[in-house]
Order: sequence, then structure tokens, then C-alpha cells
Amino acid sequence: MEFLVRQLNRMPADEESRRLREELRPREREVAQQLRDAGILRRLWRVPGTQHAIGLYEAEDATVLHDALSSLPMFPWLEIEIQPLAVHPQERKVPPGPAAVPGTAG
Repeated sequence: MEFLVRQLNRMPADEESRRLREELRPREREVAQQLRDAGILRRLWRVPGTQHAIGLYEAEDATVLHDALSSLPMFPWLEIEIQPLAVHPQERKVPPGPAAVPGTAG
């Protein structure tokens, strides 16, 4: 199942938190790569000018997704919004055979 995940890092901007963020970044990248390698994290975008990120995740179910997200070192500071995705009818594969042309008898 695919999920659209919006993340906002709410870690405070004070000096102590800045140092902690710098310590956690390499580990965050490592865990994200592990999620990519496992096929869970499919795509990741940042929203320019913000602390937001948008990711496309694929997981067996919401529990597996939760486990993946909570494995991120920054998880305690993340505000997360999740939208489960369903395949749009126009994205489904058309069965093989002659294509019907709208408005013609077939």
C-alpha cells in the first residue's frame, strides 16, 4: 500500500538543538537509506523555504509504516501527516484486447 507522508521537523532552533540536529543528520540519512533499500521509502522531496518534507512510502500496512517512520532518529520532533493512497481508475491497466472507441458500436 502506498502512503503520502508530510513531515515537519519541530525541533527547536536553539543552540543545543542545533548541535543535536547536526549529530542526528548522518544517522537520519543512514536510516532513510535503509528504508529505501527495503523498498519502503520510494521518493522524498523537500518543500523549498520550509522545514517540510514530502515522501512517498510503500508498506504492507499502517503498522509497518509507523514502525518505519518511528525508526527515524528525528521522529520525536516530527509532526507527521499520512494519507493512504488508492490507485485511480485511470491508472489501472486496461485488459488486453481490441480498444473500444467511444461513440462507436462495438
